[in-house]
Amino acid sequence: MTPTTPNADRTRPVLFGAFTALVTPFAPDGALDEPAFRRLVSWQVLSGIDGLVPCGTTGEAPTLAQAERERLVEITVEVAAARAPQRRVTIVAGTGTNDTDATIRATRRAAELGADAALVVAPYYNRPDQRMLESHFRAVADEGGLPVVVYNVPSRTGTNVEADTFLRLAAHPRIVAVKEASGNLEQIARICRERPPDVAVMSGDDAWTLPILALGGNGVISVASNEIPGEMVALCAAARDGDWEGARRIHERWLPLMLGNFRGAPNPVPVKAALALMGLVSDAVRRPLLSLDDTARERLALLLRSLGLLELPGGRTAREMTVAVEGAA
Repeated sequence: MTPTTPNADRTRPVLFGAFTALVTPFAPDGALDEPAFRRLVSWQVLSGIDGLVPCGTTGEAPTLAQAERERLVEITVEVAAARAPQRRVTIVAGTGTNDTDATIRATRRAAELGADAALVVAPYYNRPDQRMLESHFRAVADEGGLPVVVYNVPSRTGTNVEADTFLRLAAHPRIVAVKEASGNLEQIARICRERPPDVAVMSGDDAWTLPILALGGNGVISVASNEIPGEMVALCAAARDGDWEGARRIHERWLPLMLGNFRGAPNPVPVKAALALMGLVSDAVRRPLLSLDDTARERLALLLRSLGLLELPGGRTAREMTVAVEGAA
């Protein structure tokens, strides 16, 4: 469970644990597959996930219409509240674009829909410098109406939010975390060491979760938790409890999946193919992405089978187990 600590200056979630960067299921005609999305969110919540992140990179946000993004946030908030009435599942809505004003509008709308925070990616394509990046994030934090998680993923945006820049931003009362996917261990270690104690550092790469937790980080915004939500929760909880041997065992057990989700095609193509093999959602993606090719799909199926993910206890698929649990609730 993700705790929430009230603060006179910061009405904000304190982020810890495993947050799923949700895929967006599509129907054969390309429309949102709302029933599949509801099943996926339900399964996540029933598996004990700490937080949910709709409309991020893994959710194919760049190819979603504004109304679709809003609908996904709305469903996530609704299902999480219904499936976990006794605990708080934190909802961090992806609202970032390369247009500051559009990002502010999207963040305000996410606040109206009940999100707890906004995931704001560094502006892509226009490649702002550090001064411009700082101005962008400050504007969204000042005017967006939600706590902000800064999303640093230079491999996609072409721009790195440097440690000095983020540490200045971390003094802002509405900037609550960074999702760090820079792959720069020195940068991440410095942020973990120097950020304010109530500002979270979340891994943006599943394979880096254990190292970042060991540096004092707080958790992960995860692709793999689409497939293994309970296991990613357990990894973060073990680290939090000081059970580093247990955390390392979980990391080593699932590292092949963490890496496999990024082989054969860009994210989220492989994870969607895996979820389709598991019976949870279709593997349909929106162009310019294409579904995984046959050779890569066969390799992925072998990996999932070796990890025991294609058949769950009782011989049922993940989808069948989710529907059964929902029907009994």
